[in-house]
Amino acid sequence: MNAKQLEKFKALLISRRGELLGHADATVNDMTDMKENFPDPTDRASVESDRNFILRLRDRERKLIVKINQALERIEDGTFGICEDCGEPIGAKRLEARPVTTQCIDCKTKSEATEKARGD
Repeated sequence: MNAKQLEKFKALLISRRGELLGHADATVNDMTDMKENFPDPTDRASVESDRNFILRLRDRERKLIVKINQALERIEDGTFGICEDCGEPIGAKRLEARPVTTQCIDCKTKSEATEKARGD
């Protein structure tokens, strides 16, 4: 992978990380600012359900931020775009679709088939 492509992916990853961190900040602000008082238990349950859903989304985003940071480290150490299983280059289309990936499509397909066979 050439330097121009690496810079493109680095910018994409940094931008995405910024978006996700912005979502997290907004969620924290929204949840600390909320001072609702719901006398109706159904309304309270609905709000709690929405909060739980948002927190699950933010947890998934937190995990993605970790993967983004790892991908940025791989860019810095020169291993970005190389499959961690077979050592072959990961296709450009796959990286564009999922820049945090660590496996080429063949190795990921095999990995998923193994997981499915084990029942994971």
